[in-house]
Amino acid sequence: MPGPLSHIRVLDLSRIMAGPWAGQILADLGADVIKVERPVVGDDTRGWGPPFLKRADGSDTAEAGYYLSVNRGKRSIAIELDKPEGQAVVRALAARSDIVLENFKYGALARYGLDYESLKAVNPRLIYCSITGFGQTGPRREVAAYDFMIQAMSGLMSVTGEPDDRPGGGPEKVGVPIIDIMSGMYASTAILAALSRRGETGHGDHIDIAMLDVGVAFLANQAMNYLVSGKNPARTGNAHPNIQPQDVFQTADGHIVLVVGNDGQFVKFCDVAGLAPLAQDDRFRTNANRVRNVAVLRALIAEALRQRDSAAWISALEAAGVPCGPINTVATVFEDEQVRHREMRRDLPHPLSGVVPQVVSPMRFREAPLAFDRPPPLLGQHTEEILRELGL
Repeated sequence: MPGPLSHIRVLDLSRIMAGPWAGQILADLGADVIKVERPVVGDDTRGWGPPFLKRADGSDTAEAGYYLSVNRGKRSIAIELDKPEGQAVVRALAARSDIVLENFKYGALARYGLDYESLKAVNPRLIYCSITGFGQTGPRREVAAYDFMIQAMSGLMSVTGEPDDRPGGGPEKVGVPIIDIMSGMYASTAILAALSRRGETGHGDHIDIAMLDVGVAFLANQAMNYLVSGKNPARTGNAHPNIQPQDVFQTADGHIVLVVGNDGQFVKFCDVAGLAPLAQDDRFRTNANRVRNVAVLRALIAEALRQRDSAAWISALEAAGVPCGPINTVATVFEDEQVRHREMRRDLPHPLSGVVPQVVSPMRFREAPLAFDRPPPLLGQHTEEILRELGL
């Protein structure tokens, strides 16, 4: 069956991560996504390795793992945007497209006549999504940005990592480019909303996604903690700032995460851990008091959990309905029986390596199941095919 967006065409002028992530989401949903790249060099992330995809003989291809993580399902056309002929091709594609994705610096595409106003004149129904570091307005709109930079500027790194007075203390970035990924998620959500509105009004739109806005938006509870209290949130390592006990604890042979979410679960945890009196102690009986007295509580729990190994604790706590889990490596994630059952890893055919592994979309539709048939494209792999479709 065709995917939910099989009737939609996307012209993807973006590169790196945020825009391509949005494009991959739309491609997974069935859209025909045409990725426009520079000849010879292509998307910057093609060279962001090692590691690189390997051929059957073990030699490296030019396809970096970074690029392969974010370009599944697309067709690649290699054209020069700074040449009139390349600009004419983009305008011809825009006339036949529903969506344009771009993450050029503010004003860059206007020099080529490929900005929103120019392409809107070609196709008034076009939904044009611009993703930049700081948006289309404001004093920083012309400044380039990367994920790491925005993780710092948005406040995210100020609440990530151990406190300064603990070993390894200091601000930390998240282990994946979370600002880029969330910018792509917000962009795809906004695009789908604009598509829905276009179905009612017949009009397209210009969507302005700023990475700094995204970073501030998903500070979520930490932002509200500050706004309602006036107190600047501090780094608490793995400990949750508002719910306790939620932290990493050492066991006899490793570590587990304990994720008690309410007072009832705390009673169950205390029963399993041999700490039943704590559930009736006024310092710990309610979540608010547990948060206020977390240092004392954590020490008591830590001492108890060191007495048994991780597997024993996870088995006993799960049986009692207390959320907990192991701390998997990336390798062990793909061996997890639930992850394997959900088929989050798929191997797609690839012209250079035979197959390429992919971590596929988590979205599941009963009536329009997603298909993963097209691997990340080689540079310019579909240039002739797309030009023929345009009659060129």
